[in-house]
Amino acid sequence: MHATAFLKQASPEVAPVVVLHGDDRFLKQQVRDRVVGLTLETDDPQMAISRFVGKETDWKSVHDELKTVSMFSDRRVALVEEADDLVSAARAAIEKYVDAPSKRSVLILDVKTWRKNTKLAKKIATAGLELECAALTGAKLTGWLVEQAKSQYGKQLSRDAAGLMVELAGTSLGLLDQELSKLASFTGEETKIGIDEVRRLVGGWKAETTWVMIDAVREGDAGTAIRQLGKLLEAGEAAPKILGGINFVFRKLAKATERSRQGVPLRAALKDAGVFHRDIEAAERYLRRIGRPRAERMLSELIQTDSNLKGASRLPERILLEQLILNLAGRLPVGSS
Repeated sequence: MHATAFLKQASPEVAPVVVLHGDDRFLKQQVRDRVVGLTLETDDPQMAISRFVGKETDWKSVHDELKTVSMFSDRRVALVEEADDLVSAARAAIEKYVDAPSKRSVLILDVKTWRKNTKLAKKIATAGLELECAALTGAKLTGWLVEQAKSQYGKQLSRDAAGLMVELAGTSLGLLDQELSKLASFTGEETKIGIDEVRRLVGGWKAETTWVMIDAVREGDAGTAIRQLGKLLEAGEAAPKILGGINFVFRKLAKATERSRQGVPLRAALKDAGVFHRDIEAAERYLRRIGRPRAERMLSELIQTDSNLKGASRLPERILLEQLILNLAGRLPVGSS
């Protein structure tokens, strides 16, 4: 089970042995807190938790703790962080414990990797709880953002705004949650968080400058776009990151162009390609302005620029990006790149 599914449950069952695996620290911490809250009925649950580091302890120490009654609570939790070494060294003993665990204790094994074909993994799958704390991607990540905004902050985050957050802030759930917290404070009593709020707050002035540059390209104002590009480069923004912002918008337009070529009406093709609802009219106007031959070359120009930035060209990064901007804005002859 993925950790997010466990966290969604109103009253999930907590097994005597819980394994957390994966590399998302935010998810692991959320699960730990939930397990502790469900297990311990005390005003200060931290006093009933025993913490171990796998490479610095042995199974006997952990086992003794699991069998000890706490003076602060009638139940206790033993948490083993970085438990991979302990699991490898004491696999047989842990398997034996899973068969007859303490009824008043919960063992949490926090590991980085977990092989599901081992005898221990199969025992945990039957008698314990195994939770995957791996990073989310694609629709699952944006879905998590929408749910997190609602459940933790009482906000309606649009899918478009969630997708934009991922583009600007990355895929780290911890960082995304911090950005949600900022957005929730920023919007105050307003219940909805949309694209405008995300553009204004997530990513700072560099992100806003990138959007001004992209809007100028779409409107054919190459001069403004190149000035904004200069501001970003002079502020130390990496060329690949700038290209990433351009890709986020224009790859969708390239996809819509291909769908249109196959017979789908342009407006429907733009919607299918994931263009933000409020941008569809401007995107349609842009594609009609630059014409189909140039639009059909858009994807290849984006790919070529990416390759050039990675070393396929000896031209300076600034020249490569300026050339792309001029092409996308429709200011160079078709096929000049």
